[in-house]
Amino acid sequence: MVRRVAIVGAGVTGLGSIKCCLEEGLQPTCFERSDDLGGLWRFTEHVEEGRASLYKSVVSNSSKEMSCYSDFPFPEDYPNFLPNDLYLKYLKMYAKQFNLLKCIQFKTKVCSITKCPDFDDSGQWEVVTVHEGKQNSAIFDAVMVCTGFFTDPNLPLSSFPGINTFKGQYFHSREYKHPDIFKDKRVLVVGLGNSGTDIAVEASHLAKKVFLSTTGGSWVLSRVFDSGYPWDMLFTTRFQTVLRNFLPTPIVTWLIANKMNSWFNHTNYGLIPEDKIHPREPVINDELPGRITTGKVLIKPSIKEVKENSVIFNNTPKEEPIDIIVFATGYTFDFPFLDKLVVKVEDGQASLYKYIFPPHLKKPTMAVIGLIKPLGSLITTGEIQARWVVQVLKGVSKLPPPSVMIEEVNERKKNKHSGYGLDYCKALQEDYIPYVDELLTSINAKPNLFSMLLTDPRLALTIFFGPCTPYQFRLVGTGKWKGAREAIMTQWDRTFKATKTRIVQESPSRFEILLKLFSFLVFLVAVFLIFL
Repeated sequence: MVRRVAIVGAGVTGLGSIKCCLEEGLQPTCFERSDDLGGLWRFTEHVEEGRASLYKSVVSNSSKEMSCYSDFPFPEDYPNFLPNDLYLKYLKMYAKQFNLLKCIQFKTKVCSITKCPDFDDSGQWEVVTVHEGKQNSAIFDAVMVCTGFFTDPNLPLSSFPGINTFKGQYFHSREYKHPDIFKDKRVLVVGLGNSGTDIAVEASHLAKKVFLSTTGGSWVLSRVFDSGYPWDMLFTTRFQTVLRNFLPTPIVTWLIANKMNSWFNHTNYGLIPEDKIHPREPVINDELPGRITTGKVLIKPSIKEVKENSVIFNNTPKEEPIDIIVFATGYTFDFPFLDKLVVKVEDGQASLYKYIFPPHLKKPTMAVIGLIKPLGSLITTGEIQARWVVQVLKGVSKLPPPSVMIEEVNERKKNKHSGYGLDYCKALQEDYIPYVDELLTSINAKPNLFSMLLTDPRLALTIFFGPCTPYQFRLVGTGKWKGAREAIMTQWDRTFKATKTRIVQESPSRFEILLKLFSFLVFLVAVFLIFL
């Protein structure tokens, strides 16, 4: 029987995993190589080996209501999108609230995790760690790996001819901390992702000139969406997901393109994705169009050649003088403490059932948490993964036979698309709501909207048409939280609390009242057509 669980990493998924183990009576021990919790969200002035690194100005891309732990909302006075220091403060509040610190061993590096000789019978693992120069070894019944995938920078210098002759400064975005280094410099940022865009925008306030190089373009959207609401509270709903997955992919792609271009025409700004059928996740940035239209950031194609003090871009013969190159070229991931046969990594993917379990092990006592890129909150996804894992470890939830799991893993790697909805073809990408619902079904925690429509119609309609906030995942079944319904019904109150710092008295006009009444009637008709 599984009792002792080793958890590697005390970031957002590690903390969630500790709590899940504790509330189900297991005994977790978390090994954290740094001197504090927080993982990605803990800013340090210097890059630390083996842990994620962020720059001082990082702000969350998911709003607070969509990216909290499912039974622990953010304080209502917190902003809707959080600076990293407030996010870290929240994580510490969470750890204190649920007494998680007692389970964490700081300044402890995991050197190796290997099967015990009797693994086929016991499922146990030997975990070797080092703390302040002293090596220790312990036996655990199960292991949960929560190290994330932002620790190993991808720096493909061979893809940039002439980079070795460059006399300026170049580095990976992982090393970036403050924009001061760009003052009066000519800067090139390579990579149109969230980090690359943030750095280019920041640099443009101090640099002499800033170029942002992209190979395939990307959709760019603002955190502030329609009517000023957080983007993910409007985009990530069950209704929107059902609608998208019902429509053929070309129609969905066309609708999304129209929506993205409603803010600004991406073609006119040089940002339009070349591959609209298989787009990457959108870039979240509030300032980029403004910096482009004022000439502070210049969008360029991929690099053809790097020279001593300049760069030549593809399809543009002019040499552009450059002082600093920042490679925002993403990350790779690996598990150096694991045998390659335990978790096989190739082509940016790990062979894991549901992105969690190595399918070939005779005992399902090894789990990887958070190695997934949902178009939704990773903190919430990781927490649900951990809840399912704990039920598997306890024997309450059963996995399919290894052959079935291996077949599913291989099918997922083929990236076959149904032809409907969004095409998640990139490594680790997954449709958020269907994925978490599948895991919730395994632990009987998925809300049944049809029965709820009879017993609590207001809640059912709020869940279906409103934002898919994490509290929905605590309404029923394993891990049920008595505060879940109230949290759902007050989610917009906390959202508005962050922005309504000046109260304005408004009295609705007669026309507005009639319009709302008409809208309500249309809403009822829509509900009737969908549910009946």
